[in-house]
Amino acid sequence: MDNPLNHTGHSLAAFVDGLQARGRYTFTRAEAATAGSFSGVALEAALRRLRQKGRIACPRQGFYVLVPLEYRVAQCPPASWFIAEMMGFLNQPYYVGLLSAAAIHGAAHQQPMAFQVVTDRATRPAKAGRVRISFHKSRSVREMPVVEAQTETGAMRVSTPEVTALDIVRFSEAAGRLNNVATVLAELVERINPAALAAIAPFYAVPDVQRLGYLLELVSAARLADPLAKWLATRRFRPVPLVPAKNVARMPADSRWRIIPNELPEIDL
Repeated sequence: MDNPLNHTGHSLAAFVDGLQARGRYTFTRAEAATAGSFSGVALEAALRRLRQKGRIACPRQGFYVLVPLEYRVAQCPPASWFIAEMMGFLNQPYYVGLLSAAAIHGAAHQQPMAFQVVTDRATRPAKAGRVRISFHKSRSVREMPVVEAQTETGAMRVSTPEVTALDIVRFSEAAGRLNNVATVLAELVERINPAALAAIAPFYAVPDVQRLGYLLELVSAARLADPLAKWLATRRFRPVPLVPAKNVARMPADSRWRIIPNELPEIDL
């Protein structure tokens, strides 16, 4: 079968058309250079022309995404079309997380402005056309359970509902702050397995587990909160504010979770 990466002498546009004809929507600069035997200057000029025409997008230097006709106005297809390939290009472990994962699991109350991804190192945001991708750092990316979600172009790694619940508490600012975190949890609880939730608790900071337990109890999900309380009983933990870095004055802590309720969440359902 003809290899779309073997078009020596053909234009870069023909190479791109060949990729799309075979259902592939990403390529790297190195692949394009090999495919067309371009000189460095000629390749850069050809890539620039295709970007100006809206035929390709570049969310990360050296990595390109084909733009089908229906996404020309947006200037880039959705991040789900290429996130797996881009993270492979960056050689970074990842999973789609936080509100993006919550939406995939059915908790779509508030769509994030950026497609949210968790990886193992500080990574600057990616941008292509109207598509925005934000990255959040976790040392435990490789250990976290994920599900494979089918996309228009293949599959991507998505955090499980249990990981998603802990992550939106851990990265509460990125998850729309307390009210939205509580609302998403209320939508997500039916998909969370209590044993699976307790099993990943050791990978998170104890205060994040305290906060999640408190919020789960608040949204009437005692079956999920109880295993976390049992796990916390084996740890030494101190009072922490529900909302970090917010004034707690002299407010008393909750007796079970040792949470200082310095803000009362409003659930918007």
